[in-house]
Order: sequence, then C-alpha cells, then structure tokens
Amino acid sequence: MAKQQRDAEFTEFVASRAAWLRKVAYLLCTDWHRADDLVQETVTKLYVHWNRVSGAENTDGYARTVLVNTFLAEQRSPWGRWTARRRDDGALPEAAVSAHDLDASVDLRTALAALPPRQRATVVLRYYCDLTVEQTAEAMDCSTGNVKSQTSRGLAALRRLLELRPAVPAERTAS
Repeated sequence: MAKQQRDAEFTEFVASRAAWLRKVAYLLCTDWHRADDLVQETVTKLYVHWNRVSGAENTDGYARTVLVNTFLAEQRSPWGRWTARRRDDGALPEAAVSAHDLDASVDLRTALAALPPRQRATVVLRYYCDLTVEQTAEAMDCSTGNVKSQTSRGLAALRRLLELRPAVPAERTAS
C-alpha cells in the first residue's frame, strides 16, 4: 500500500508541474524536443529518489535543481557539444508558436539561446523562476559571487544582442 501512495503522490506532483518544468527546460535549451527530453530525464531522476524529494522542504526547488543540473551535465557531454555545434547555423529552433507570442519575445528567446549554458541558466533561474542570488547559487551548486558574475555577463550579452536587432523588421516598414 505504501508504494501505491508513493506513486500516487509522485504522479500528482508530475501532473501539476510538468508544464512548468517544460517551460523552464525550453528556456534553458531553446528546443521543445530537447526540453521534453530534459523533463523526462528529470522526472525519472525524481522518481528514483522520490522518498527524499517528497520529504524536502521545497519540492519545486528540488525539481528545478535537478532540471538545471541535468541540462548543465548535458552541455558538458559529447552529445551536448555535438548538438550545440549543429545549432551554430543561426536558425531559430523549432518551436510551437502561439497566437499571443510577440516578435519581442521571439527576439528575447533567440538572444537567450545565444548565451553560454551557465549564463542562460542563471538568467532563467533569476528572472523567470524569480529566485534570489542565494537560491540560484544553491540550485546551481556554486557560489553567490559566481551567480552574480554569470548573471551580470548574461544580462550584458542580452542587451548587446537585443540592441543589434531592429525594432521593426524591414518588410513591415515597406508596407
């Protein structure tokens, strides 16, 4: 009976957080298919350690930390380096665009995708997940100074990348 209750708790947690985990994963890797893979790997790791996870004070934070660490580990692997090289062609990743998606958010996503993985992770955790410097440092297993410098560099790079983009695409001004 205990295993059934454990599985029911896990299923409820995943059902309520899967969309959120997928959004965070997408912001980290900028590809919906890779985001799905990251979420799947994260969910698998959470299931294996669910007794520890469910006893944690902040299960969302635990899940987010596992997701970020899975993403960063993938970036260091030969597979991660190979997929990063394949994306150097400058093409936008395949994404499901909804009707409320604006040009500005596409520009921001493109600029975010151009950041190195650790800078991207700190910016996503600080400004999308709304974590403090200390919480981000804990999630990324690094010092607060490292979080501050990675965030600063990431924001500076985003500013540079977004300044290079025209405010209105050329084809729109011709009409």
